[in-house]
Amino acid sequence: MFKPLDPLLHSELRLAIVSLLISAEGAEFPYIKEQTGATAGNLSVQIDKLSAAGYIEVEKTFKGKKPCTVCRITPTGLKAFEDYVEALKSYLDVK
Repeated sequence: MFKPLDPLLHSELRLAIVSLLISAEGAEFPYIKEQTGATAGNLSVQIDKLSAAGYIEVEKTFKGKKPCTVCRITPTGLKAFEDYVEALKSYLDVK
């Protein structure tokens, strides 16, 4: 039987955000925006959803007088991503 896919990670943009953060210690908002091609508004909404689920942590600071938002994957987010990949494998019948 197929394993259920995490609906939070099944969104293309949220999956892209988490995928970027797995390979980075942290990523600033403009970098994530550039890499995903998302609009600032949509990216902000998706980051809020991932943060509310505990998949990422968001740190808001300033660089000089400019706001700086840094996102990092959490252990919960890493586990959710690993589970998502395993669930996908059940659909592909990859062992």
